[in-house]
Amino acid sequence: MPQLTAARNAVGLTFFLNGLVFASWVSRIPEVRSSFELSNGQLGLVLLAIAMGSVAALPTTGALINRWGTVRIVRLGAVAASVGMLTAALSLGNLLPATVAGLFVYGLGIGVWDVAMNVEAAEVERGLGRTIMPRFHAGFSGGTVVGALLGALVVEVDLPAVVHLVTIVVIALVLVLRTSPAFLPVAETHAEHQVSAARAWLEPRTLMIGVMVLALAMTEGTANDWLAVALVDGHDVSHATGVAGFAVFVTAMTVGRFIGTGLIDRFGRVVVLWSTMVVAGAGVLLIVFSTQPVLVVLGIVLWGVGASLGFPVGMSAAADDPVRAASRVSVVSTIGYAAFLAGPPFLGFVGDEVGTLKALLVVAFLLLPAALVVPSAREQQRVSAPPAR
Repeated sequence: MPQLTAARNAVGLTFFLNGLVFASWVSRIPEVRSSFELSNGQLGLVLLAIAMGSVAALPTTGALINRWGTVRIVRLGAVAASVGMLTAALSLGNLLPATVAGLFVYGLGIGVWDVAMNVEAAEVERGLGRTIMPRFHAGFSGGTVVGALLGALVVEVDLPAVVHLVTIVVIALVLVLRTSPAFLPVAETHAEHQVSAARAWLEPRTLMIGVMVLALAMTEGTANDWLAVALVDGHDVSHATGVAGFAVFVTAMTVGRFIGTGLIDRFGRVVVLWSTMVVAGAGVLLIVFSTQPVLVVLGIVLWGVGASLGFPVGMSAAADDPVRAASRVSVVSTIGYAAFLAGPPFLGFVGDEVGTLKALLVVAFLLLPAALVVPSAREQQRVSAPPAR
């Protein structure tokens, strides 16, 4: 079906561009710390601005999608993210309050962009009749791979952050605006089928999926914010090498998402998630306690593979019922993004006490209680969308 294929390709590109912009920013995080002479705790508070923006935007995004559709909302998110990132880039190293304000607006945009593209991805997944959400998130990871590798290169050649980030943001915004009209219309939500965000917040299964995503988003997000810094501090490598380590992580996560799609169809969500959590925990332990570079790299790979499926599986589980997808994805995303809200400052303050590298152990500890709520994501019988009137 040409329309479905076009929508699949447009959604995949949207995920890729989201990841590209994000990883381009991540590649500059060590520079943020050094240019403003921040401690780990202070850096964590700066990074908190992104999560605060996202959490502020997420609760209302589902209602906006129901009213205006995914095309308008993903465009709105991309524009806001671009304005925020441009502001942060232009003020980097010069005016810290402006950098923080820019990151807050970037977080608003990313939160809206994230929910809209996940709701649209669930619509495409339903149209195809098979699991494909992890591959869309692999597109995001592919964008982070390109962004991280490019970031390591431009850092090595001392390309100014403003030139780097402005170029990436402009390219991403133009492509989102051009390709998003190919999105499928989201299943109609007539009054008798609508579930408000407030009611979705009272559903036990939705809340448990959100808690699972919270812990697994922390597993992924900690690497995004702190892996490069931890390698620089804990293993005494250069800034460029630290960013290259992050590139290894996102490459492994991309591979995990491609492989995981088939594994989920074969073994189910619960078994696959439990297995990846074990792998992620083992990877973190290797990074923290190994002194051999080969084992550290192996740990990064294991962590990346282990962190690959939590967020996309959570989005699929929340969207099992198409007429409730936007509200439930909004709720689960809000809870999950709380990890990005609490994670950066918490890891930063822990890092000030025990060192950046050992602070990564927080991830391994969080995986233990998270395993208890994984069964909430078990496959449900998909509900057909109501016929158009």
